[in-house]
Amino acid sequence: MIERDLFPINYSCHFSEFREGEQFVHGHGFGMVISGVMELNDGQKKVQFKKGELYSARKNHLLKFVKYPPEHGEFKSLSIHFDDKMLRDFSLEYGYKAEEKTDTAAFIRLPKEASIMGFMNSLLAYETLLNDTHAIELLKLKQKEALLVLIRYDPSLKNVLFDFSEPYKIDLEAFMEKNFHFNVSLERFSYLTGRSLSTFKRDFEKIFSLTPSRWLLQRRLQEAYYLIKEKKRMPSDVYLELGFEDLSHFSFTFKKQFGKAPSAFLV
Repeated sequence: MIERDLFPINYSCHFSEFREGEQFVHGHGFGMVISGVMELNDGQKKVQFKKGELYSARKNHLLKFVKYPPEHGEFKSLSIHFDDKMLRDFSLEYGYKAEEKTDTAAFIRLPKEASIMGFMNSLLAYETLLNDTHAIELLKLKQKEALLVLIRYDPSLKNVLFDFSEPYKIDLEAFMEKNFHFNVSLERFSYLTGRSLSTFKRDFEKIFSLTPSRWLLQRRLQEAYYLIKEKKRMPSDVYLELGFEDLSHFSFTFKKQFGKAPSAFLV
C-alpha cells in the first residue's frame, strides 16, 4: 500500500521478510493480506494483520511496515492506492467533498464487511493484469469502484479522502520526539510539521540547539544505547527500527559515540 508505481492496484509477493525503505505514506490506500502477516507501526503502536484482514493507510503520515511470509510460503497482499489527482477527478465527477477537517491515524483496521470483502476478493481474478500496462484503464475503473464501495460503507470517509489541504504548523519538538526513528528526509519532516525546509531548520536549531541531522543521529544513538544496554535488545534488531540503513555503519557510529561496540553492552 505504501509502494508507489504506475499501477493503481498492486499484488505484492515476497518469499522473505520485507521492509519499506522510505516510511512516508504519499497517498491514501487500503489492502488485504492474502497470506502471511503484515505489521504496521506508526511509532506509537504496532499492529499485525493476518490472512483475510483489511487495513487502510492514510496519506501524509509516517508509517513503517514489515511483511512476513508464512513458514515455507510466500507473503501476498492486494492493495489499492488513491493519489490526489485521482481523488480530485473523482470528487468533480461524483460531487464528493470534505465537509470538515478530520484528524486521522496513520492506519486503521477495516472490518470484514461483506461489500468490501466481496470487492477485494473479486480483484483476485485480475491478478494476471496487475502488471500489464495495457490494462491500466481497466484497473482505474476498479480503483473508482473501490472508492464507491468504501464511501457507501462509511460516508464520513469523504472528510478524509477529499481533504486536499496541506499539513498545518504543529509543535516541532513533540513531533520530532515521537518520530525521530523514521527513516525519511528532512524535506518530509518539514512538510509534515507545516514548514518550509528553511523554516524547519531555523525552528529546529532554536529548540534543540543542534542541526536536524546532528540531533537525529544523537537521538537515535541514545535510544539504541538504552534498548541494547537496558532492554538487552540485539543490535541487529534495533538498527533498522531506529532509522539506520546499514548495520556496519550503525556499529561504527555507535562505537565512536560510546567507546564500545554495541554488543559490548549486552553483557
